[in-house]
Amino acid sequence: MSEQRSTARSTTDDDAAHRPTAAMRRKVVGLALAAAVGGFLFGFDSSVINGAVDSIQHNFALNAFVTGFIVAIALLGCAVGAFIAGRLADRWGRLRVMLIGAILFLASSIGAGLAFSAWDLGFWRVIGGLGIGIASVVAPAYIAEISPRQSRGRLASLQQLAITIGIFVALLSDALLAGIAGSASKELWLGLEAWRWMFLVGVIPSVVYGVLALTLPESPRYLLASGRRDEARRIFATLVPESDIDRQIGDIENAIKEDKEGAKATLVGNRLGLKPIVWIGIILSVFQQFVGINVIFYYSTTLWRAVGFTEQNSLLITVITSVTNVVVTIVAILLVDRVGRRPILLTGSVGMALSLGVMALSFAFAVKENGAVTLPEPWGPIALVAANIFVVCFGASWGPLVWVLLGEIFPSRIRGKALGVAAAAQWIANFLVTISFPPMADFSLPFTYGMYAVFAALSFFFVFFKIPETNGMALEQAETLFKNAGGRSRGPQVRSGGESA
Repeated sequence: MSEQRSTARSTTDDDAAHRPTAAMRRKVVGLALAAAVGGFLFGFDSSVINGAVDSIQHNFALNAFVTGFIVAIALLGCAVGAFIAGRLADRWGRLRVMLIGAILFLASSIGAGLAFSAWDLGFWRVIGGLGIGIASVVAPAYIAEISPRQSRGRLASLQQLAITIGIFVALLSDALLAGIAGSASKELWLGLEAWRWMFLVGVIPSVVYGVLALTLPESPRYLLASGRRDEARRIFATLVPESDIDRQIGDIENAIKEDKEGAKATLVGNRLGLKPIVWIGIILSVFQQFVGINVIFYYSTTLWRAVGFTEQNSLLITVITSVTNVVVTIVAILLVDRVGRRPILLTGSVGMALSLGVMALSFAFAVKENGAVTLPEPWGPIALVAANIFVVCFGASWGPLVWVLLGEIFPSRIRGKALGVAAAAQWIANFLVTISFPPMADFSLPFTYGMYAVFAALSFFFVFFKIPETNGMALEQAETLFKNAGGRSRGPQVRSGGESA
């Protein structure tokens, strides 16, 4: 008995020796929050154009297709930025590439705010997209690389939370600027219309991100890959206990070796050009966008004005929607490791399909008066409630959980390449939805929302038949479930303790 107590006491003491101190935990959280400003820029850029769409269209006399193209073109820059970010970060370091992203977004904010034509505005949107694409890759990589293994999952989720907060701040600033000026199209300060100031506000977070990039410590992984082991050890000494430093460094050095081996790996399979698991990642990414979520965050102000709400009320509704998005994302982060991936995704798919179906039904009763779309009572409020239920269902499920799954399903040898392909598919799908919405809305809003509802319903069956539960599994176990045919829903279920069910 005394030997058991002694062993238990020794184990407890050993665990305590590997736990970071309170000061270390605070520093790690501070570094993760600072890096997550990149996610904030991502969310801000994604939604800042929401309050400016109508004014841009009228100011430059654009048709629906060109309007959609100007909104969506930033996503092409994002795709390119995300594609080159990893290579640049490995060559120049995480912090230098963060600084490049901040400079690009700063230039974009000023250029878009002072744009003299639609194509000039489009050019600056692409430049901003490059910066956002870079930040979207480098920021989560930096967070993962400075985080102790005990808290890596929670700290990595800060990126998604920062994105939703960036969306909220962009929409809130749009509403405030339009409210002060009386309209987004009216002059505000220095002879510039309010919609131009919506872009110029982006100068503030880009400067903050740039300053942080100049003051943060470099990623230990980059230092180790560059042969600067002593520097990496000094940084780890401030983040993890002394007894854990060698383990952290060893894990990273092993991961670097795996990445070098993975550089020789291929994504090509025997069927349809790519390995089945890569197709699963691509389809997950495409479904996440094809349900039309970014229509809400890019065009919702225009949409609500079209169905009878004033500009101020439309902006207010959009801000409330963004707050909802932040809250449900937090809920998803808290539940994902308790409830599991599959139940949350399946429930989200059902909720999205039903709410989008109600929106399609509501707009079937829309009438045009003097070229403007209006919704008679009670369909306006019904459409508004359905749109917010849709945001809740997406934000609590497919929004954050797709990224969780993409981080779990790919074998380590191809993980980097496969994630790049899946992310590119997501940007392209986002671009297609964004650019197509204005002309499709002109054609038929019931058809447009009905199409999004169909994709939401299809996402349910895809998860049901192809995505197994990976909650509580080691990465190697999750990879095994998806091997070859990739993801049979009847595969073995593993509880958090690692016990097969």
